[in-house]
Amino acid sequence: MDRRTFLVTSASAAMLAGIHPARADKTNPDKLRVALLPDENASTIIQNAQPLKAHLEKVLAKSVEIIVTTDYSSMIEAMRFGRIEVAYFGPFSYVLAKSKAPEIEPFAVGVERGKPNYQSILIANANGPVKTIADVRGKPFAFGDQASTSSHLAPRAFLAKAGLIGDKDYKVVHLGKHDAVARAVAAGQVPAGALSEPIFRTLVDGKKVDATKVIQLGLSDPIPNYPMTLQGYLKPELKAAIRSAFLDMKDPVILKLFRVDGLAAATDKDYDVLRDMAKILELDIAKLG
Repeated sequence: MDRRTFLVTSASAAMLAGIHPARADKTNPDKLRVALLPDENASTIIQNAQPLKAHLEKVLAKSVEIIVTTDYSSMIEAMRFGRIEVAYFGPFSYVLAKSKAPEIEPFAVGVERGKPNYQSILIANANGPVKTIADVRGKPFAFGDQASTSSHLAPRAFLAKAGLIGDKDYKVVHLGKHDAVARAVAAGQVPAGALSEPIFRTLVDGKKVDATKVIQLGLSDPIPNYPMTLQGYLKPELKAAIRSAFLDMKDPVILKLFRVDGLAAATDKDYDVLRDMAKILELDIAKLG
């Protein structure tokens, strides 16, 4: 998580083009490419990730490249075709990635306030026409990326439980990123929207969004936190070292990057709840991402 917005190295450019430099052994590469979820501005994520890069290079004794792809789908494809070794997915984008690349393995999950889960927050413009969930009917509602858990899947399921079906009872609008949703709602560009509650609080605390401009409509059911994943084809000893590098990480500066207090072990089964949620919404996972 090199500032990609201003400078793209030849190695990064090759990765994005689907061509990566030849390496002697992909199971134990000299360089580890670590992708972080593009849920905010890429240059900000990369800048904030420099302590993580330094930590991993020291502990693993390997060169580390931090990558932020253009969107969730390109990150899924990069993992699918072996263009990255380690990836920090959103919960639902992980489920999508796993459906396309069964060999990837989740190994760590963020823990915040003692819990390995979080929620989606549904917000509305304070001076707009939406004051309650019922008011969403007949109006635009902003989501982030289609593969986002807390900025699409969970809030869409929340609305469905309230009898509001997307593109039938309200107009679905996708703005790509969590911060774009919060800013659009605060500015009155859309009357309401949803995003990760931890990201929303970070935006408010950082004064990037004026809390007086929005109201809270509701919170989703708990969502399993973002998983850190790795390629299953990596050598067992390298996978073990990567797991330890994250699970033993205690630096609060680095943990802040993930908006968590610590990391705990994770398994694929932890994310079955999202597969069930997709079924409720009649979403075909194989056709998403």
